[in-house]
Amino acid sequence: MPLRPARFIGEAIEVQFDQPPLLEKAPPCPNAFTWRETPYCIVGLLEEWHDFARKGRTARNMRPEHAARAAVKGSRGVGRYHFRVRALSLNHPDGQLFEIYYDRAPRDSDHRKGQWFLVSELAESEA
Repeated sequence: MPLRPARFIGEAIEVQFDQPPLLEKAPPCPNAFTWRETPYCIVGLLEEWHDFARKGRTARNMRPEHAARAAVKGSRGVGRYHFRVRALSLNHPDGQLFEIYYDRAPRDSDHRKGQWFLVSELAESEA
């Protein structure tokens, strides 16, 4: 069944990996995450994709040939890794569907390596 957003969340989360990613700026789907002090165990990866498009001012500061290559391979501090997952928690032992992403852009001196976000809770569409 197709998925649709059930509610927007848009909050930062902490993630955990069973083994640290080989490339921290190109991570795989995490094994767990913590949101609002509640731990969630990811039990299924439903979908994943990458978005290396440059947005805003950064979209205009490259030559077209370099921008085309960066859109495929990414460039320093630009890009997001999206994951749609099924996760279990003590409050929801049957599982919930979420969309999470890793944003490679440094936010400030405390988040130079990027940050993880919980975008939304998902629901299955009937059509």
